[in-house]
Amino acid sequence: MNSQLTKYAFLAGAAYFCCMATAHFFSFKVPILFVYYDTPFYAYQDKIISFAVCAYIALFYSASQHRSAALNAIVVLAITVLGLSSVNLSSALASVLQEGQSTTPYWLQTGAIGFYLIVLLTLYIKDGKNS
Repeated sequence: MNSQLTKYAFLAGAAYFCCMATAHFFSFKVPILFVYYDTPFYAYQDKIISFAVCAYIALFYSASQHRSAALNAIVVLAITVLGLSSVNLSSALASVLQEGQSTTPYWLQTGAIGFYLIVLLTLYIKDGKNS
């Protein structure tokens, strides 16, 4: 079982992903809930993202309850950070940005998710040593 701190850290992720799914469903484009909040989009894509994010909600909730699911959530989040980093560096993103538009806001959000990943990994490892 996870420690209380680890449990709440994963529950915070589940809550964050609930907010993200809701924002995408209603196309409420705000930073933090939308990494690429100021790029062109199609509403149907946001609906797809909102449904896909439901898998994150379930995974992070499960990780808050069962240590056996925690590593899966951590791996998925690491893949997400790598994927966002790839998008941030891509010519596809560059092609939709306005002349001189910076990718800094996207990197800050990717970094915040990466920081959360490090927190979860640290708590997971700490819990493992205390078992």
